[in-house]
Amino acid sequence: MEIVLMASTPFPLITRKYFRQLKNFEGRFKDWDRAYHCYSQIHGSSGERSPLVSLNIVPNSKSKVLFPDNSTLSELLVYYADNDLLSEALEIWDAMFNSSFVPEARIVSQLIYVCASVRDFDTITTILRQMKLKDADLLPDIFAMSISYFGKKGKLDCMEFMIKEMVSMGYSVDSATGNAYVMYYSSCGSLADMEVAYNRLKRSRILIEEEAIKAVSLAYIKENKFFALGRFVREVGLGRKNVGNLLWNLLLLSYSANFKMKSLQREFVRMVEAGFKPDLDTFNIRALAFSKMSLIWDLHVSLEHMKHEKVVPDLVTYGCVVDAYLDRRLGRNLKYALRKFEWNDSVSITTDPLVFEAMGKGDFHLSSEVVMEYGKKKEWTYEMLVATYLKKKLRSNQIFWNY
Repeated sequence: MEIVLMASTPFPLITRKYFRQLKNFEGRFKDWDRAYHCYSQIHGSSGERSPLVSLNIVPNSKSKVLFPDNSTLSELLVYYADNDLLSEALEIWDAMFNSSFVPEARIVSQLIYVCASVRDFDTITTILRQMKLKDADLLPDIFAMSISYFGKKGKLDCMEFMIKEMVSMGYSVDSATGNAYVMYYSSCGSLADMEVAYNRLKRSRILIEEEAIKAVSLAYIKENKFFALGRFVREVGLGRKNVGNLLWNLLLLSYSANFKMKSLQREFVRMVEAGFKPDLDTFNIRALAFSKMSLIWDLHVSLEHMKHEKVVPDLVTYGCVVDAYLDRRLGRNLKYALRKFEWNDSVSITTDPLVFEAMGKGDFHLSSEVVMEYGKKKEWTYEMLVATYLKKKLRSNQIFWNY
């Protein structure tokens, strides 16, 4: 029997030598052997353009005509898309659209990425209209993948275009897409653009979620806009309980970073009165401010409250006490100060990274991270880290006085 593969439309000519050249393009297409195999099913191993490719399985038999299947066309389209060969990819797309094959959402999204890279938005619109005719159920996934891709790459104008197309085709922006939209503007756009994106989210009556709140807060913190950060969390609503203490902690952080101690204490009291139970981030935000301001008594009161609430301290808490006492030359009283905690516990760091972005890390914290990373011991306790840090300080003081 002779099996024959029929190509329904002419495809661009690619030889094995060309595929070997593509192999050296810095990993742009790694599985080139598989791509050439798919290509050769249509063109033949000789690389010559031919509508028919004969595969002699059993001689002297009847011929059977095979057309390229969906997976073959998809492989070719992915290959062309990955290597920015737009015209060839569009030829494959036309062949798929004019056939009975239904492409996957991932394949269509990759074609959209290539079109966006050359700013061919008209072709993107055409592809979306064709997919609406072909299988409208795939469009939500295509929009979600494209918006996510453009947002992560920082191509905010392409992301805006996809959202406008989605709305124009009758699809509404859901909570996940709206929050992702704000997050991408927070990480890749300016503060003004981010605030515009957030206002659009509010007008859509979509509730901003925890990850988007953190992204917006991080953008304000990086620009040292702590007053704007406080205004933002108040606008979101301090009474929200579905995000835990996040909003209250961010409000406290906005005061702590500017060392507005009276406002910090006042808002902390309001937080407790509102029925929110302080967590580790709450206590560490206050402890960092007290430590940097050398407010030993306030730090002790905060530690007592922390013990009363049965909140387990982490490396940040220990660092606040150690730094505060050594700055005041009270190193001999460290054991007394830390008697409330378990020295032999394994070291952990569970404080929200947003706290470090605003307040930085103390000297003990930074030194301990280096010791744990390059030290020979696998299991470190707080007592071991404090002892190592005190020895380091003692040596540095001796070297200083010797010179």
